[in-house]
Amino acid sequence: MEKVFVDTNVVIDLLAKREPFYRDAQQLFTLSDQKQIQLQISSLTFANAYYSIAKHYKAVDAKKFLLKFKVLVKILPLEEKAIELALASDFSDFEDGLQYFVAMDFQSDIIITRNKKDFKNSKIPVLTAGEYLIK
Repeated sequence: MEKVFVDTNVVIDLLAKREPFYRDAQQLFTLSDQKQIQLQISSLTFANAYYSIAKHYKAVDAKKFLLKFKVLVKILPLEEKAIELALASDFSDFEDGLQYFVAMDFQSDIIITRNKKDFKNSKIPVLTAGEYLIK
């Protein structure tokens, strides 16, 4: 099964129903629900998603959303190795570096993000959700 690492922005597109990106994110996560792909996210993404949606919902409701969402993804740990590599890397955005090195550590086949330029030196193929859906 293809291991697809999903960047934080795509997860928030889904959970916050951000237009015009929501439909592609929804279709991507439907593939996971249908067991056609394995979607991976870092534990950092899970924390960031909570923070983002808790701004718009009560904390208890945000947790309920994440409980439902959790079954669609494999949550990968953010380990010290990824932090060290991100700190020493040429990623201009530290969080993107963390995401990349988690994806590398867990041998993701592809990275899905809305900001492909942030992963310009990636050794893993990088696509938007829309590009992935039409491949």
